Amino acid sequence: MKRLLLGLALLLVASFALAATNINTATKEELEALPGIGPVKAQAIIDYRKANGGFKSSEDIMKVRGIKEGEFGKIKGEIAVSGSTTPVAAAPKASPAKAAAAAPAPMAPSTAPAKAAAATPAPMAPPTAPAKAAAAAPAAMTPVPPAKDAAADKMAKVDEAKAAKAKANADKVKAKEEKAAKAAEEKAARAKEKEEKAAKAKADKLARADAKKAAAATDAATKAAPTKAAADEKAKK
Repeated sequence: MKRLLLGLALLLVASFALAATNINTATKEELEALPGIGPVKAQAIIDYRKANGGFKSSEDIMKVRGIKEGEFGKIKGEIAVSGSTTPVAAAPKASPAKAAAAAPAPMAPSTAPAKAAAATPAPMAPPTAPAKAAAAAPAAMTPVPPAKDAAADKMAKVDEAKAAKAKANADKVKAKEEKAAKAAEEKAARAKEKEEKAAKAKADKLARADAKKAAAATDAATKAAPTKAAADEKAKK
């Protein structure tokens, strides 16, 4: 059984060995999946190919700052400068799961060495755990979008409430300003009307005074006319 598991592991590793990352087209996440390549080095690889028009050979990756012969030795079998990128991120993730599932198998012989034939079905049990985990995975992921939608709806409602409150405050300020402007206009109109009324009264008063003076002058002239005529007649005699 150990040999069978070892063979399966070697076959799995061999299939992953065929994976190749095109360092001229790979994304930052795909580059980070390479052994010894973190976010900083992945970004440095992207910056280098942008500045120099790409890599001509796999060895050119050592021209990137921070990547020397040691790092190149770890990834030279997993990188290429042409072809489509075969994701290598899935390999590390899949292998621990299968290794964890296969871990109980070696314990079977130690617990029951005399019944190795009877313990043979035991390694078949672990695959059900990944199957159940895989079946449960969609259920675990299902609540995430509604939670995001609920949060988005809540934020939208909060924004709408803030906008409505701001509009109400703006309308209140505008109404107050319009009321103040109208009151000022009415006050100015009343003051102007009062001034015009006072000016008219003054003009009427002056007109009446002038008319009175004119009438008095006329009366005086009328009274003085006979006296002057008599004086003129007396002077002639």
